[in-house]
Amino acid sequence: MKLIINRQESNSRGELLLRSFFGWIYILIPHIFLMLFVSIWYAILDFVKFWVVLFTGKIPESIYEFQKKFLQWDIRLTARIMNMRDGYPAIGVRGSDDDATIEFDNPEGVKRGLVLVRALFGAVYVGIPHGFILGFYGAAAGFVQFLAWWVILFTGKYPESMFDFVMGYLRWSMRVSLYLSYYSDDYPPFSGKE
Repeated sequence: MKLIINRQESNSRGELLLRSFFGWIYILIPHIFLMLFVSIWYAILDFVKFWVVLFTGKIPESIYEFQKKFLQWDIRLTARIMNMRDGYPAIGVRGSDDDATIEFDNPEGVKRGLVLVRALFGAVYVGIPHGFILGFYGAAAGFVQFLAWWVILFTGKYPESMFDFVMGYLRWSMRVSLYLSYYSDDYPPFSGKE
């Protein structure tokens, strides 16, 4: 898995203020409204994917492509809302952005026994330890974002160390999500490093 959000050399203070005060109107409402409907299809495909993987050990290419595009849309939106990129995120699963995306492969095969273990016990052996730590990490990342907002406002730049800290949180949480979604059989590391 490779999560890509390229750090800008300089950020627009005007866009920062516009996003902060009105972003919920012109960014969040249209994206979340459409994502709500598309996520229903995503959930249906997740249900189908579970049964297909359980019996065949493979994720159908069409499901993989759709879910990957949906996650790329989510990353584009997240990068803007978290002030990591300027500009308006492309809407929909057909949109693209080379500066904010996620790349992961469709596995050749998925261990079917592990599919059942994840479905039945994933909340316990993955959700509890990772969720507990990610809860604190997420709170810290939120605080770092708050500080970064002020730094961007006064300097026009997102500090690299703060950017890397928030990226670490996003990487870690995405690895956990992909593991629970059967895109990796490797237990996610307790790290946000590349």
